[in-house]
Amino acid sequence: MYKGKGVFGMVKLSASSVEKINEICDRYVDEPTPLMMILSDIQNEYGYIPLEVQELVSKKTGISVAEIYGVVTFYSFFSLTPKGKYVIGCCLGTACYVKGAQQVIDKFSEILKIKPGETSSDGLFTLDALRCIGACGIAPAVSINGTVYPKMSVDKVPAIINEYKAKEAAA
Repeated sequence: MYKGKGVFGMVKLSASSVEKINEICDRYVDEPTPLMMILSDIQNEYGYIPLEVQELVSKKTGISVAEIYGVVTFYSFFSLTPKGKYVIGCCLGTACYVKGAQQVIDKFSEILKIKPGETSSDGLFTLDALRCIGACGIAPAVSINGTVYPKMSVDKVPAIINEYKAKEAAA
């Protein structure tokens, strides 16, 4: 689509990207409130929703860029920047936090050399701090691309990272 980081260019969207985004918007033309469905489909298709895409959606739907940006930045599912192949979500909700979740996320951060909200330079890992993933009974919980790791501890973190790095090496 473009040369550089991520799928979208910072200057101009490719013709195929514009066509695909217009197609997504057209799917919901008869919906009274289509924004969440459009943004969800774009997020699923590309992994993130940069400003250039928000501007295109605005032109296509008549919804202001300010409103679109507000939705994209409010909901944690949406992202303004590309995410890594493996998204590590560390729950920092009350139950997880009191059982050591902060130390767990700090260990991921230390090993991957990224802060929560960032993606590793190799594009493999994104580290996210989550408020509650509804896994209080198995706290502290970490989820990686939908796989939940229960009762996480700092000493388990290196092995989990190595497991995903090994998957990449074998691929």
